[in-house]
Amino acid sequence: MGKASRGWKWQPATAASGFLPASWKRCSRKERNYLMNKECISPKILFTDMDGTLLLDNSTVSPEMKTALDRLTQAGHRLVLTSGRPLDSILEVMEMAGLFYPGTLIISNNGSLIYDCCSRAPLMEKTVAFPIAADIMAMAKEKGIHSQTYTAHEIVCEKEDEEVIHYRKRIHMPLITALDVLSVLQRPPYKVHCIHLTDKTLLETLKKEVEIKYGGEITAQFSNDQYLEFYSREAGKGNAILEVCRHFGIPAADSVAAGDAPNDISMLLAAGTGIAMANADPCVKEAADFITSQDNGHNGLIEAIEKFILC
Repeated sequence: MGKASRGWKWQPATAASGFLPASWKRCSRKERNYLMNKECISPKILFTDMDGTLLLDNSTVSPEMKTALDRLTQAGHRLVLTSGRPLDSILEVMEMAGLFYPGTLIISNNGSLIYDCCSRAPLMEKTVAFPIAADIMAMAKEKGIHSQTYTAHEIVCEKEDEEVIHYRKRIHMPLITALDVLSVLQRPPYKVHCIHLTDKTLLETLKKEVEIKYGGEITAQFSNDQYLEFYSREAGKGNAILEVCRHFGIPAADSVAAGDAPNDISMLLAAGTGIAMANADPCVKEAADFITSQDNGHNGLIEAIEKFILC
């Protein structure tokens, strides 16, 4: 991706650059001296998962976390929310929390979409072919597993069942129901999302069967014990964060990725430093370079920000 397409370019926060914090008058002398006279040795990127990592259990950003993220961006570093959530759901959280910073990018749908908030356009998209998506949904239906996918702005599934009602308690998107789910879509989906609220073994069986049939084309990964997601093998959070690093011209070695679920493992391995939350699955902790002492409900991510970025 050429430099001309990058838009906002990183530069140290100085008086000459014009990029100073909105709360400049409230900054302490120490903070002013840092911003005016010091330059980061190199800018870093924080790629953070949302649910179970950045967010509290009520899906909000704490005031303490917002302060830490403001400090991070004011020091010239980058923040990229990296989630399995659909784009609209991420934008809703960012709007409520005030997380739009210069040059903001979003990685959504488990790395299937990289979105530029400034141009309001995708930088990268990876989709699941219609025939494969249809087959996965049929395989799920045979096992009594709910499946859904998404348009640009809506959830789409066969009927408003217990699973989608549960899902929409956290993801506030409109719902479309249709017997032929994929006929509603104008383009191939970013992912197929399968949900079973009580029996993970059914999801595990489906995962194995899809991997045997489509392992060369599809990645199957859990985002929690109830959610199994299928997306292009060319997507994934790990591939997406490497693309974002190339876009900004920042080495992957200068990136930090934080998460708690199996779908975060690829980005923890791809980043220069992989962070697992205290509440993370054991397999995620095994893949990490560092484990926070506190969980997401107690702002554990701030510990990693201060240790590896604002150090």
